[in-house]
Amino acid sequence: MAPEIWTVGYERLPPDALVAELEAAGIERLIDVRFRAQSRRAGMSKTKLGLLLGEHRIAYEHRRDLGTPPDIRSDYKGGRVAAGHARMEQHVEEEEAPSAALDLLAEELAGGEAPRTVLMCLEADPAVCHRRVLVERLAERLPGLVVHDL
Repeated sequence: MAPEIWTVGYERLPPDALVAELEAAGIERLIDVRFRAQSRRAGMSKTKLGLLLGEHRIAYEHRRDLGTPPDIRSDYKGGRVAAGHARMEQHVEEEEAPSAALDLLAEELAGGEAPRTVLMCLEADPAVCHRRVLVERLAERLPGLVVHDL
């Protein structure tokens, strides 16, 4: 069986709608790939989101090393998606911590024992989010990886 991963952006989803999406997809673990797990939206910061997910038996993990550093995030915010993707690719492959974090995730998914996992960030459209880069780099480590965008 091919390894699978899901991605989601909460930009257009209040917390309850996010939980409903995750439950509909059978998600068991959410990995927050925001550099800073804070949000101006009520209920979407690390502690409150983790508690809400826990109430629904969805594990929460914040993996900061898979987040977009502020200097790269400025490319995305400025509409320079291609530049952001290029810099993020370089960041996750050449910097030790993000590369190791991606290796660990690949190892978890390859074993077939990992819970059904979703990577979460803000942006609704995965094409303009760094999580697209993450799943592409993950697919290089896990041939046959199936990616589902919620």
